[in-house]
Amino acid sequence: MMVWEKGWKVLIATLTGLSEQDLLKNISIRGENHMVIEAIERQMAHYAYHVGQIVYIGKQLKDNNWKSLSIPKGKSEEYLKEMLEKHQDK
Repeated sequence: MMVWEKGWKVLIATLTGLSEQDLLKNISIRGENHMVIEAIERQMAHYAYHVGQIVYIGKQLKDNNWKSLSIPKGKSEEYLKEMLEKHQDK
C-alpha cells in the first residue's frame, strides 16, 4: 500500500504542477511524439487496464464473498428506481 500511495502522490503532484501551456508541449514516449495531454490520456488508460486486472483477481480470490464496486449484476433497474426516487425529492 505504501508503494501504491507513493505512486499516486507522484502522479497527482506532477499533474498539479503542469500549466495549461505544458499540456500542449510535445514529449517522446518510446520514440513516438505525443502532446502532454495525449500522454496523460494514454497513461490513464494504462492505469485503468491494470486496475481492471486487480479487480479481476480480487473477484477470483473472494469468489462468493465479492462485493461489487458498482451496481451489482442484475440490479440495474433497482438502482435506477432508487436514484430517480432520490433525485425526485430534491
